[in-house]
Amino acid sequence: MASNGAREPLLQQLPDPEAYKKTNGQLNRRRFLRCRSAPLVNPAVPNKNGIGSIPRSESMFGNLHPSFRKVALFLVGYLGVGAVIFYLVRHQIKGNKTDGILDAIYFTIVTMTTVGYGDLVPNSKLTKLLACAFVFTGMAMVGLILSKAADYLVEKQEVLLIKALHRGQNVGPAQILKEIETNKTRYKFFVVFFLLLVLIVAGTIFLVAVEKLDIVDAFYCVCSTITTLGYGDKSFSTEAGRIFAVFWILTGTICLAQLFLYIAEMNTESRQNQLVKWVLTRKTTNEDLEAADIDDNGIVGAAEFIIYKLKEMGKISQEDISLVMQEFEELDVDQSGTLSISDITLAQSARPS
Repeated sequence: MASNGAREPLLQQLPDPEAYKKTNGQLNRRRFLRCRSAPLVNPAVPNKNGIGSIPRSESMFGNLHPSFRKVALFLVGYLGVGAVIFYLVRHQIKGNKTDGILDAIYFTIVTMTTVGYGDLVPNSKLTKLLACAFVFTGMAMVGLILSKAADYLVEKQEVLLIKALHRGQNVGPAQILKEIETNKTRYKFFVVFFLLLVLIVAGTIFLVAVEKLDIVDAFYCVCSTITTLGYGDKSFSTEAGRIFAVFWILTGTICLAQLFLYIAEMNTESRQNQLVKWVLTRKTTNEDLEAADIDDNGIVGAAEFIIYKLKEMGKISQEDISLVMQEFEELDVDQSGTLSISDITLAQSARPS
């Protein structure tokens, strides 16, 4: 766009400003704002009142997400295999024992979450090798739960949290969806933080009531467990305690890890929002317009300007743009620079089936 290698400001090459003022910029803006997005993958289904339902707000035990079902199957399989194996080698595990099957499940959970109290420990080469294998696969399982199931379950509670925060107000489904999208990570953090507090209180009360620990030792045991510190001087030693621990340890350790994950996400989002604010508030220069002019025609359209700003915000990369342009060029059969139904039809018919 610059002649003879010289960089010329694009503002001098724009169309007649008076002609643009006459239209008041409404034509292109209206066309752009009326652009429809792609069809939703999971559209809202109208309920009896004719109002679209909120995605993922159905009952906790309703139609489970495929990812959640997959993780649940993996978890049940892992615990099942671990319980069977460690039950068969139970005589090669020393420590404070209660019931054979319960101890095997308990030992699997403690190994999986890397708590490692030391109340049950491998006492042979075989059990030590098995423990090594299960601790690595268990850590991978916890990572899978964090990335799939835990995040999914937290999302199920977001609508309830927003309704509680706006109690007494007439908040519709569209407003709730907007609120969730705007403060998604923050609400997830609040949900997990509240759940973690409940688990800490429940664990402390249980240790005092069942394991007969004093309040300080009970709280100490709870903290050393959910942080996977597991000194081992205080642990679940009764049969009822280990039944409770099978569920509580897994839930507590995953909740704490999820909490730290959301803290990191909020920090990342904060930095991203600061960058977006800086991009949108700084003055646009001639150099910006030159960089935004993708087709080098001396004029920056709305689409070009948006793409340039999104690149500055870090939302997309040059590689993303190149890949999309490559697909556009493949579909633009007549090389007109625009896409039509005939272009799409010809492009699809030319592709090998």
